[in-house]
Amino acid sequence: MTFVLVSSNVIISLLSPIIPREVRIPCYVVVIATFVSIVDMALKGFFPALSRSLGLFIPLIVVNCIILARAEAFASKNGLVASLLDGLGMGGGFTVALVVVSGVREVLGSWRLMGVPITFRGFEPMSVLVMAPGAFLVLGTVIGLMKWRALRAERLARDEAARRTVGFLKTAGEKAGG
Repeated sequence: MTFVLVSSNVIISLLSPIIPREVRIPCYVVVIATFVSIVDMALKGFFPALSRSLGLFIPLIVVNCIILARAEAFASKNGLVASLLDGLGMGGGFTVALVVVSGVREVLGSWRLMGVPITFRGFEPMSVLVMAPGAFLVLGTVIGLMKWRALRAERLARDEAARRTVGFLKTAGEKAGG
């Protein structure tokens, strides 16, 4: 995905000034499909077992709305370097998200970490997490925790600002009265 994002962002950034608005989306799909085909062929040639296990999922990247949305929202409106960096950043972000979600699913869903059992007595794996809905449950929980943390930080900053204001008013009142 990172390769496809970076490559398509660079090419679309370079071609966007000459692509007519009426056909921009089909052009973006062709560019993205080209790079996905390169990845698919490379996997088949160098990693046939991985290619077989991924099956249809690699070609489905062609219709991945995230890549198309980034091409439309960023690469078509920005220069080469910014588009390259955006592709790397978005690809890296997706990679981190996938690693976090899959790591949580593996540990809590099967009590394994990278295939090594980490069983604790009295704990049963949450097998729902290794099923398809498990990814949504983990992702929702991670997003909820991140939101909770952001709201907590916001509340603490607001409370600190209120304390400073009260302290300032107190000090100002003491100076005025004394």
